[in-house]
Amino acid sequence: MNWANARPDSCVRTAPLFGLIALALILRVAAALWPNVHHPDAIFQYMEPAWRMLGGDGVISWEYRYGMRGQLLPVLIAGPMALGEWIDPGGSFAFFLPRIVAAICSLSIVWSAWTLGARVSSIHAVLAGFVGAIWFELVHFAPHTLGEPLATAAIIPAAVLLTRDAPSRRALAASGLLLGLGFLLRFQYAPAIGVLVALTCWRDPSRLPPLIAGGSIALAAGAAADLANGATPFAWLIENVRQNLINDRAAGFGVSPPSAYLGRFWAMWSVLIVPIVAAIWRGHRHAPALFWAALANLLFHSLIAHKEYRFIFLSVAILILLAALGSGDWTRRLRERGVRFVALAAALLWLGASLVLGMTGDMAAFWRDGAGSVRLFDRLRADDRVCGVALDGVPFHRSPGLNRLRPGTPLYLIDPDDPLARSDHYMPGYNRILAWAPARLPKGYSTVACEEEGGGKLCLFARAGGCDADAARPIAVNTVLRRLDR
Repeated sequence: MNWANARPDSCVRTAPLFGLIALALILRVAAALWPNVHHPDAIFQYMEPAWRMLGGDGVISWEYRYGMRGQLLPVLIAGPMALGEWIDPGGSFAFFLPRIVAAICSLSIVWSAWTLGARVSSIHAVLAGFVGAIWFELVHFAPHTLGEPLATAAIIPAAVLLTRDAPSRRALAASGLLLGLGFLLRFQYAPAIGVLVALTCWRDPSRLPPLIAGGSIALAAGAAADLANGATPFAWLIENVRQNLINDRAAGFGVSPPSAYLGRFWAMWSVLIVPIVAAIWRGHRHAPALFWAALANLLFHSLIAHKEYRFIFLSVAILILLAALGSGDWTRRLRERGVRFVALAAALLWLGASLVLGMTGDMAAFWRDGAGSVRLFDRLRADDRVCGVALDGVPFHRSPGLNRLRPGTPLYLIDPDDPLARSDHYMPGYNRILAWAPARLPKGYSTVACEEEGGGKLCLFARAGGCDADAARPIAVNTVLRRLDR
C-alpha cells in the first residue's frame, strides 16, 4: 500500500509554513504564560520531582513513593526549570519556562500537519498547517508538562517521517528515536505505536533495523535518567502496571464505561462533531496508518476503566489533522469549480469553530482550572513574612506545589480524613492559611485575597508574627500524604 501521495513535499513552497509556525508559537506562548493547570499530574508527577532534582523541596505523591514514574520527563523539565530560576531567582520563571519549552515542542505538530498536506497539494498544506496552529485543543494542551501532549509531539512527526514513500535510514532512525521517546513519556501509547510501525513496515522489513536503533537510543536515555536518580531502569513500568492494572489503584480516581470517550468528543466538539467526523473520514485516506493508530489508541484507552480526556490526546490530535486534510479535499474541489476565496472561507470556518469551542463548555473550565491557586501562591512567594502555609480542608492537588513557594517555606496539610489534623498545638507552625470560603479561622487571621478555583472560592488568610516549625511537623504535607497513602 502506498502510504503517502507520490507528490514530493518539496513541490510545495514552504514560505507560508514559517508564518504558520510563528502564529502557532504566539498562541502557545500566550497559553504557557496563562497560569492554569490542566491536571495536577503536570505539577506533582513532573514539576515537583524536577524541583527536587534541583535541590528544592517538593510534594511526594503516592506514585513516587511506590516507584511508578520514570525519571526521564522530570530530568528534561529540570533543565529549563533551573534556567528559569537562574534568570529570575525566587520569581515565577522557573514555573513558566518549562511550559514555554513544552509549547515550543508542540510546534512539531504544525510542521507535521503542513508536511502531510504538502503531499497532496498546496491548499492541503496551508489549511492543515493552519488548523494545526490554531485548533483550541492543540493550543490548550501544548504548554502543559504532561506525558500525553509531549508524547504526541514526538509520535506524530515520527509518523510523518515513517510514512514517506522511501524514507532514508537517517529518517527511519529519527522516527525510531521519536517513537521511543513517545513511549517513555506515555507508555500507554504503545498500541498506537505498534499499529503505526506494523502498517508502515510489514511490506518492507528492512525499515526495522534503523527504526529499532533509533528507539534503542531513546530507551537508553530513559534508563540513564532512571539510574542517575537511583532507580532501577524501567522498574517504574512494571510497578505502574502492577498498581493500576493488577491492583486497580487508578480506579479509585473514578471509572467510566467503554463508551465514555464518545461522550467526551461530543462535550468538546458539540454539534460540530458531525462535519468533523465527515472530514476525518474524507481525510483518512491521505494518512491511513495515522488513522488506524488513532483508533487503536482510542480503543485501548476505552478498555481502561479510569478515563481522562488527556489520555487520548494523541488520537484527538491525529483526528483533527485528518479532518483538516479532508476539508482540504472539499476546498480544492470547490476551487477547481471556480468558487472564489474558498480557501479563506475554509480557514475562517476552522478559526470560528476553534474560538467558539475553545471558550465554551468544558474548555472554559479547563482554562480556569488551577489559575486561582497559582495566583495565590504567587502572593505567598512574594511575601517575605510568610514562614509556614497550611492547606485547611483544601486538597494538596489544588495547590501548584512547593516549587511555587519561597525555598524553605513549609507546607502543611489539614486533611479532614487525617485523625491528627485538628489540634491547636499545630497553629504556631504557620502564619498563612488557604481555605475555602466561607471559612472558620483561628483568632487573629484576616483575609488577604480570594480567587475562583475548582468551582469554589479559595482564600488566603494571614496573621501577624512568626512560626515555630517544630510545632507543626506532624502535619507537614509529605508526612500526611504518607500517613494517608495518597
